[in-house]
Amino acid sequence: MDSIEREVYVEARPEQVWTALTRPEHFATWYAFGGADIDLRPGGQLVMRWEEHGEYRGFVEKVEPGRRFAYRYAVDPDVDPAPGNSNLVEFTLTPEGEGTRLRVVESGFDRLDLPADVRAKQAEDSANGWDRGLEGLAAVARNL
Repeated sequence: MDSIEREVYVEARPEQVWTALTRPEHFATWYAFGGADIDLRPGGQLVMRWEEHGEYRGFVEKVEPGRRFAYRYAVDPDVDPAPGNSNLVEFTLTPEGEGTRLRVVESGFDRLDLPADVRAKQAEDSANGWDRGLEGLAAVARNL
């Protein structure tokens, strides 16, 4: 499996979803529970922290305010992203009715320098994380 795709309808305007997605103080309430740093510009540093998992480093790849946000991160803690150890996460926001359709795609699992069973476990863990995370993001965005 190369990628995971999830999509959710959020009962909030795209600008609210964008804020929940890209502001570190909000990102840390629905995904990186130990805190986050996001330098919101292409090439900017991104750090996600979890008390139980450690610190994951990455960088911003794409910023289209209110529409698209993408970053690359190392799948192992405490290392910088590089070919063979990192995945790309891309969020796309689309206005829909009174709310927003949010799509996330995490790709690169088949290019990780890991045994097949470890790559599969990585994909499964990421899928579960996005399922829980997107529910949390929807709740956060509604209250902004």
